[in-house]
Amino acid sequence: MRKGKLTRFEKARIIGARALQIAMGAPSLIDVPAHIKNPIDIAQYETKKRMLPITVRRMLGHK
Repeated sequence: MRKGKLTRFEKARIIGARALQIAMGAPSLIDVPAHIKNPIDIAQYETKKRMLPITVRRMLGHK
């Protein structure tokens, strides 16, 4: 499968979903610097480092 860029809508949805998981107690998948404490910031950091446990499925060309 091709790895492409996320749209801004996909990125917002993924960061929001991951931030909720982190806020509910899910562990971070990478070592997060000590100054980052907000779940949204942690989710953005994971996104930036491309370490997300979330898969995006796009439905292209459906009829």
